[in-house]
Amino acid sequence: MPSMTALITPAEGASRPELPRRPVPHERTPDRPTPSGGRPHPRTAHTVGDPTILEALRQVVEQQIGPREPGVIYQNSDGAFEVLSVTRDPERARGLLNRRCAQWAVIVRDVLRPDGEPFVVGTVWTTSDRLVREAAAR
Repeated sequence: MPSMTALITPAEGASRPELPRRPVPHERTPDRPTPSGGRPHPRTAHTVGDPTILEALRQVVEQQIGPREPGVIYQNSDGAFEVLSVTRDPERARGLLNRRCAQWAVIVRDVLRPDGEPFVVGTVWTTSDRLVREAAAR
């Protein structure tokens, strides 16, 4: 394909050498060796982890869930909801929310609608969420 300047002034374009083409990122080139062993970061399920990292993840999950426990009623800009169940099992949460990265899920019911059906949410507790009723003591 001729350069844009060759289209404007054909005589000048013919005297210029063509610029080298960049390889597609996944192409093998002599200056870019391919890492041995396939993918540099294989997807593996980590069943055993560093206790420090696992504790940090647990704290993040608890912070994201907030005070939502079964029996709690909370309110935000979307409405008022009663928490029916909290799932902290990542596999179950991923199935409920149909998300690959879910770590937790909350099943709630809209208390402002008389026919409110339970549904699953994965929204993080924020400063705009307000606790209306705490969970009953067990």
